[in-house]
Amino acid sequence: MTLIKSISGIRGTIGGKPGEGLSPPDVVKFTSAFATFIKNNTDAKKIKFIVGRDARVSGEMVNHLVVGTLLGMGVDVIDGGLSTTPTIEMAVIDAEADGGIILTASHNPEKWNALKLLNGKGEFISAKDGAELLAIAEKEEFEYAGVNNLGIYRKDDSFIDKHIRKIIDLSLVDVDVIKKAGFRVAIDCVNSTGGIAIPKLLKALGVNKIDELYCEPTGKFPHNPEPLPENLGEISETVKKNNADVGFVVDPDVDRLAIITDEGEMFGEEYTLVTVADYILQNKKGNTVSNLSSTRALRDITEKYGGAYSASSVGEVNVVEKMKETYAVIGGEGNGGVIYPELHYGRDALVGIALFLTYLAKSGKKCSALRATYPKYFISKNKIELSSEIDVDGILSGIIEKYKNHKTNKTDGVKIEFDKEWVHLRKSNTEPIVRIYSESDSETKAEHLANKLIEDIKEIIRA
Repeated sequence: MTLIKSISGIRGTIGGKPGEGLSPPDVVKFTSAFATFIKNNTDAKKIKFIVGRDARVSGEMVNHLVVGTLLGMGVDVIDGGLSTTPTIEMAVIDAEADGGIILTASHNPEKWNALKLLNGKGEFISAKDGAELLAIAEKEEFEYAGVNNLGIYRKDDSFIDKHIRKIIDLSLVDVDVIKKAGFRVAIDCVNSTGGIAIPKLLKALGVNKIDELYCEPTGKFPHNPEPLPENLGEISETVKKNNADVGFVVDPDVDRLAIITDEGEMFGEEYTLVTVADYILQNKKGNTVSNLSSTRALRDITEKYGGAYSASSVGEVNVVEKMKETYAVIGGEGNGGVIYPELHYGRDALVGIALFLTYLAKSGKKCSALRATYPKYFISKNKIELSSEIDVDGILSGIIEKYKNHKTNKTDGVKIEFDKEWVHLRKSNTEPIVRIYSESDSETKAEHLANKLIEDIKEIIRA
């Protein structure tokens, strides 16, 4: 069993002894700690939380624990029920809540669940805030309310509809042009809450021909729920068989968007953000942000339109911080995560779909032809496992010294740039592992670059 406490929340496998997985006592402890953290950082006498969940099987059980604990802490709760991560983020803002909890383990398999924690801005809490929360949990420094001060509970099933209406109202989303294009769209929602939200969104956008795969929110994932090429064979075949114009795939909490071209080929998760950014920058000049492990194609597109590109540490909260710092008009991560601040500061597959379809319709191109207009970069993802006694920081310092004549970024591990190639080395916070991401204009070159760095690491260890 596994329990992971990180910047992205409290995540673990269901079952087992307390402290070894996401057991009921752990859910209660961390929910209590989060409510205490929010109380400690607000002047409000009464606080309010939004809660929502994806469709995974353990969700209802975890929801009861979270809601009951919050009520016991004297927190008023608005329960959005089955929902999406970006929907709950927006609901926190709209309801002027003090915080929010989304019950989802994102792309992890069925046995996992998690508490994703939001501040009053509807954004994930920072690493600093997370450390404070964990200290509260460790010391169990929380106190429950008396019988006359318990929280008040109510349900609200309107959040997804409100989310969709706000997307439709965006200036760069054009329902008329999408409707006129007459697109046929295939979707795979992995039997989670995308199956509720995405058909509604597509119909609101004027798409009437929808081929639905796995849109029943049962939580029984029909395949590995991470939207990677090896998991998407069925929708690729569906797109080809039905002559669909495009296919969309989301993860269980609908913050990542993968696209399938009209030829049944992978558009490339890295290029979801690149394409949406291309459309935004054609209509609104400005800057962009992605994390250090995302494709340089976003930088190419940004500079083409006279904007400035910035890279943040890996993690949505870091991307958002850098976007605010640089006044970025669009940003996100190379895993299909689109962050459009005109709507909200969170990865949102729904707004990604609406903006992509608008651009596809306005371009007059087939999806495959649109993909062909972008620079061809390939990312290789590798890792090297080390023994526990090896000084990983020392290895990274050795790499910096070896490549001191190249442009390096030490914000998050070490990233080294070689003209239009790069390699990014990040150490794991939980294991003696160095993850190695490399990018070039061919798969062979990207792999060669990664292998070169692996050999460099081995050489440093031998020395």
